[in-house]
Amino acid sequence: MLTFPKCPRLFGWLIVTILLLVAIAFLAPQQLPVSLYKLSLVSMAGVVGYWLDRSLFPYARPDALTDYCAVDDIESLEDLKLDEGENPEPILAEFDTRANIVFGLAMLRRAIIVGCAMLALGLGA
Repeated sequence: MLTFPKCPRLFGWLIVTILLLVAIAFLAPQQLPVSLYKLSLVSMAGVVGYWLDRSLFPYARPDALTDYCAVDDIESLEDLKLDEGENPEPILAEFDTRANIVFGLAMLRRAIIVGCAMLALGLGA
């Protein structure tokens, strides 16, 4: 059976972008430098927004929050006195839900900061 190698994420969008650049080059070659300039500005704004988020919230990185919440909560369960035969699963589920909410909010915060940086630079250029 013939198998194809797995394409990287967003590979289809890369192909569409290249096709659009080729179309711009044929239809309006004088606009190609402008398009590349704007693309570089928006890409740079994304990187600046990401590093701005990391600088403003050094201890609230999304990838570190889930590990921190999970480890902190599991360690606190060891100190919890449960009656004999009591099931700790609902407590674990509550801690897991809280960790997921913290993780989700940190990712949302980062997306908003990066998006605003990209929008600000895109509108200002």
